Amino acid sequence: MKILGTSLRVCVDDLEHAIRVYERLTGAEALRFQRGGVAVAAVGAFFLMSGPEKELSILRRITATIAVEDVDEAAEDLRAVGAEIVAGPVPTPIGRNLVARHPDGLVLEYVDRKPG
Repeated sequence: MKILGTSLRVCVDDLEHAIRVYERLTGAEALRFQRGGVAVAAVGAFFLMSGPEKELSILRRITATIAVEDVDEAAEDLRAVGAEIVAGPVPTPIGRNLVARHPDGLVLEYVDRKPG
């Protein structure tokens, strides 16, 4: 699997304020999308998320998002090292994703930019 980058996940109360802060810090413009009841803004290496606590509590369990060339290839490699695929692969507004629990317990989201 080829890893293209990593994004940190940040849960915030005030998404608009956080977007202004992170756009200023990174020099990048926010890419906004909705994921269920959660509003998300990708700004540089950060995924800012705001929404109902019930949904955010689930998202907080995922440490980071890893961009890969191909989610299916990532799933194969993850299974080969004993990781558990918790969810996916499924289509998202920006590509496909899966969530995996590594053998050491680390939970990560893997995403690609391929249409679902």
